[in-house]
Amino acid sequence: MHPILAARSRLALYVAAWVPLLALLALLSKAPGATWLANAGVLLPACTVFAFAALSPWYICRVLPIEIGEATRLATTWISAALCGGGLLAGTAWLAARLLRQPPPDSALLAGLGTILYVLSAGLHYTAIAAEASRAATERAREAKELARDAELQSLRMQINPHFLFNSLHSIAALATQDGARAREMCVRLSDFLRTSLGLGARDIIPLSEELAHARSYLAVEQVRFGARLRVAEQIEPSCEACGIPALLLQPLIENAVKHGIAGLLEGGEIRLAVSRRFGQVVIAIENPFDPDTPAPNHLGVGLPHVRRRLEVKYAGAARLETAARDGVFRAELHFPENPATQP
Repeated sequence: MHPILAARSRLALYVAAWVPLLALLALLSKAPGATWLANAGVLLPACTVFAFAALSPWYICRVLPIEIGEATRLATTWISAALCGGGLLAGTAWLAARLLRQPPPDSALLAGLGTILYVLSAGLHYTAIAAEASRAATERAREAKELARDAELQSLRMQINPHFLFNSLHSIAALATQDGARAREMCVRLSDFLRTSLGLGARDIIPLSEELAHARSYLAVEQVRFGARLRVAEQIEPSCEACGIPALLLQPLIENAVKHGIAGLLEGGEIRLAVSRRFGQVVIAIENPFDPDTPAPNHLGVGLPHVRRRLEVKYAGAARLETAARDGVFRAELHFPENPATQP
């Protein structure tokens, strides 16, 4: 529905705006010997019909945006539509004059003025649509920035929660009496992970190489806890590492693979991480085994819905997250445009 027709207040303002236009048209097109008031009465029904016809450019503008190379098509469409609009105004006024038994206004002048008004309406509609698109883009950018900040908080709240820290510190305490070198190594890995999480959370887009390094840092801490039960296999195309990715986007997926997959298996398993390019997009696939007798990973937590929401806001439909569970293997697959990481 046209935005003006969607609200009574807007419709009232639009109708009010036509009052001075009606007065001007009645003055300019007055037939010889006719009074201004009589001519205004003739033009009232004509202007009422034309006022609603002048809203039709909204629908044309939406299906026919201004594009380079479409000048001929645009000119043909709008010239035809404007001439029809001018003819509608002049024809309706002539018919109203006949029915009211009043002298008809200057039809040629009305047709010309109607054509001009229709073209002006088209220009205003294009301007309104452009302003709305700009506002929506600004809103998406603002929301994406807020979600990026939320990702930092969520990372600290969900991936670096007290349970995770407790297990890590417990592992460090156990190692301290058995293998001091490994205990020190785990302290260093844990501090690196905390420091990186805080730093990345303050940024919007980062190179994929940094996001992968952060995921490896998380896995390095978890590997001290799980030992040989947690294995990682990577298959990464080097050309993808310079591509930009929203900061901390992979962390919930890696965490799901560990917590809802490896942690539920006595024998553990292997997390497989693959990164490739496909049809102008970067594709990141994460696979992990899981116990089919436990609830499916995509029904746990808020990590996956959060990732989907960030993709929706950041890329407006040009990115997606696909998940599937089959034969004891859970797969999460990210698709997003392969734009370079140009933002700091």
